[in-house]
Amino acid sequence: MLFTRECDYAIRILRALSGSEIVNVQDISKRENISIQMAYKLTRKLEKSGIIKSYRGVNGGYALKVSLKDLTLFELFTALEQNFFMTECTNHSSVVCSQNTAEKPCMVHKEFCRLQEIMYNEMKRRSLLDIINGT
Repeated sequence: MLFTRECDYAIRILRALSGSEIVNVQDISKRENISIQMAYKLTRKLEKSGIIKSYRGVNGGYALKVSLKDLTLFELFTALEQNFFMTECTNHSSVVCSQNTAEKPCMVHKEFCRLQEIMYNEMKRRSLLDIINGT
């Protein structure tokens, strides 16, 4: 489902890392008002997806691996969420809408698919850097 709390917090984590310095999870948690457990969970997901890099040691922490000017909301959300769709009805990978058949197409399904496509295109339009900076 779209716009989970994890997606919101992931944007905040990337905002905390938008400078050039290495930031530890405790500082990210404090800066962005995210629980330490959630910050750890999401930094691992972001690292696994190749968006951030971890540094070990006394001065360790996380830094961006990908420039925020090259990353869109769509790319971030699809990296975090396996099933990134507007409603169950528009999850084309696993759900077959019983109300949407070849003989009798469902107009609600058709409209949700149209709206989802618009939303995806909007999420691809601006970089995270532009969004964070308000430009």
